[in-house]
Amino acid sequence: MILKETHTVPNQEAPVRFQEYGISIFTSVTTKSGLKKLIKKQVITIDTVPATTATYIKGGETICLFEAETPLKASNLVFPLEVCYEDEHLAIINKPAGILVSGNKHKTIVNALPSNLSKSNEVDALSHPKPVHRLDFPTSGLLLIAKTNTALVALNKLFEEKQISKIYHAITTGALPKEGTIETPIADKASHTRYKVLDTKTLANDTLLNLVALYPSTGRRHQLRIHVASLGSPILGDATYNLKEQELKGRGLYLQATSLQFTHPITSEEVTISIGLHKKFQKLFQK
Repeated sequence: MILKETHTVPNQEAPVRFQEYGISIFTSVTTKSGLKKLIKKQVITIDTVPATTATYIKGGETICLFEAETPLKASNLVFPLEVCYEDEHLAIINKPAGILVSGNKHKTIVNALPSNLSKSNEVDALSHPKPVHRLDFPTSGLLLIAKTNTALVALNKLFEEKQISKIYHAITTGALPKEGTIETPIADKASHTRYKVLDTKTLANDTLLNLVALYPSTGRRHQLRIHVASLGSPILGDATYNLKEQELKGRGLYLQATSLQFTHPITSEEVTISIGLHKKFQKLFQK
């Protein structure tokens, strides 16, 4: 394995569990879940012994982060993306539906970023820009990207502190109260989504459709899809949570991330980026 980073632990007043201490001691590890994944892969050692979640840190230890030595492969993908905002530190792109953000496949947003974004001139520029959050495969819309290590750590912190406001739009099927807050737990974790119905219409087959604005304050996997389905009004085109016969087959999931708002962690400027509804939404709800 290739040594990436080392960290020497200063004296500690009291022993602390490594899974708590180890967050952010390496530039590439900024979350507890990320640290746990690396521990499981056994690429972190403490005084030459593989780290575990039960290891306690007392002071004076040398902690090393390694990277598996594998042949480098060309992973850059030529796939045009709409860039909605970009500076030396971060970027925001408009992710199309039907493409993974990351994964083992070649066709991913991660692999397409280098051909769509300019490389940062900052000293801690990432060799490969990194998405800071996730959008599901069938979901389209705004995706926040870090271009430097400093921005990556700072943006992750903003998400953890709920300092990034996100707005999504969806079309759901079935009756839905005009507005409300959904707090159905997901995977036994607290989850919160506020919503507002912007418009309704009835199709020729008597299917009721709602154009809904969604304001999540937590970011659980499939949160918005699960939450509106829990009210009996699943998202149109959702083959996972819409148990009714699917209308408009072949049009995909009607869920789009339409707005991001936050304070820029480097420049302290207010950043607000919004995009219009996809044309498939407009065909159903023409103004």
